[in-house]
Amino acid sequence: MTTALLTHPDCLAHRTPPGHPERPERLQAVTEALTAERFALLLREEAPLADAAAVLRAHPQIYMDILRAEIPAEGTVALDADTHVSPGSLDAAFRALGGALRAVDMVLGGQAQNAFAAVRPPGHHAEHNRAMGFCLFSTVAIAAKYALDHHGLSRVAVMDFDVHHGNGTQDVLWEEPRALFVSSHQMPLWPFTGAPEEKGAHDNVLNVPLPPHSDGARVRAEFESKVLPRLDAFAPDLLLVSAGFDAHTADPLAQLHLREADFVWITERLCDIADAHCGGRMVSTLEGGYDLDALAASAAAHVGVLMERGA
Repeated sequence: MTTALLTHPDCLAHRTPPGHPERPERLQAVTEALTAERFALLLREEAPLADAAAVLRAHPQIYMDILRAEIPAEGTVALDADTHVSPGSLDAAFRALGGALRAVDMVLGGQAQNAFAAVRPPGHHAEHNRAMGFCLFSTVAIAAKYALDHHGLSRVAVMDFDVHHGNGTQDVLWEEPRALFVSSHQMPLWPFTGAPEEKGAHDNVLNVPLPPHSDGARVRAEFESKVLPRLDAFAPDLLLVSAGFDAHTADPLAQLHLREADFVWITERLCDIADAHCGGRMVSTLEGGYDLDALAASAAAHVGVLMERGA
């Protein structure tokens, strides 16, 4: 068994205005870091295009129609103050979703022990009927529904350690009793959701807000007391991860103080959960991270652990 890496050049064709933090260079930094010799054994595969039916697992057809109509022939169009689309954005989003779904297929089909989808645009802020927060499709939520419905799993857990609350994933999975959504995130911080009182329609949501300037010790303590026991009790058949690295101390969009060693620790503990309940089956998808050096180093650290545990 091994670790699969899913990515595609089309994900670079999603363009944003100059100065926007969610830019193609983010993915380039990650994929360049993963060309180092220690990653030579990654099972590399191009992310396929997801089909339109996959998107309908989370978003209504009217949403897709409106989104398609907004795609410009040139330049960029603002869907809101933060979220923009360009001529290549829709293909990039379909590749991002296709990469996550193919990763699920590979892991559940025994072709890989675990997988990392290095894709963009990110997805965890896209709600049922609204693009927001740099996100167009609720990628990880769709992957969870795909694993449940297409592969027939009984329980899928989603762990989101991006510094921003995964409001879109929560929205899409709110009424899904077979899915557990857990999010650790800075609060207060955009999108100003993710309070502990938000528990889901079936007590299937756990939000673990962290005050600004929380360091690795604080985050580890919250994981040990809240996150890991809840994931362990849920006993998922598959663990999905929204891997945002913007909780790094160097990131310009937030005020947490994690470092690469903390992402290593988090990944190791999540692998422990996967080993205990899922036969090690875990699929991770890139979300945020906006300091290029910190993003590249943190993603490399994360994938390094996946490779060690997937060997």
